[in-house]
Amino acid sequence: MDITNFTEKPNQYNFSKKQANKQQQGMKIILSDEETQMPLEQASQLTLTSNRGRVAIFIDGSNLFHTALQLGIEIDYTKLLCYLTREARLLRAFFYTGIDRHNEKQQGFLLWMRRNGYRVVTKEIIQLPDGSRKSNQHVEIAVDMMNLSPYYDTAVLVSGDGELTYAVNAVAYKGARVEIVSLRGMTNESLIDVADYFMDLDAIKHYIKKNSESCCEEM
Repeated sequence: MDITNFTEKPNQYNFSKKQANKQQQGMKIILSDEETQMPLEQASQLTLTSNRGRVAIFIDGSNLFHTALQLGIEIDYTKLLCYLTREARLLRAFFYTGIDRHNEKQQGFLLWMRRNGYRVVTKEIIQLPDGSRKSNQHVEIAVDMMNLSPYYDTAVLVSGDGELTYAVNAVAYKGARVEIVSLRGMTNESLIDVADYFMDLDAIKHYIKKNSESCCEEM
């Protein structure tokens, strides 16, 4: 995993023959059942060895948290970062989350994230009239994706929320490649439709969960 700096990108891609053929046929690049059963090395060649250039990662923390609960796993964020930046140069990795300043466990987790490769963007959790608590950061994610678009070639959005569809489409029109990483059953169809590539978290959960073999040992 290489880390790069902020200079405007030439924005050119060298897709693999298989990906190019799929694009010529107007197909969305989505892992098939056959591909998801391949060893990591082979799957990586199919999905992540094209020239993705400089990559910026935008993680919707709340969305990923609920996805992990659905999958029944605990995410290892070091492995997740390694997997998403395979064969690419990392520009920035952002993690967006609501914050409860009285939650010491959360504060410790966010401190760890800041010290291990993530730029943490927080927003106070608000209490709604019905008693529920919420912290919506779609605006922050959208603004950061747009503002940084001159500096990255590929945006990786870890979220399945359809409210981010317009932002993804706008970034794509600026010339960036957009990859969506989420659980298929929890991903809005409109988000998949405007993305260049979709990766189902269920297909890679064994590589990004805690207490699994690292996929980054050779990096």
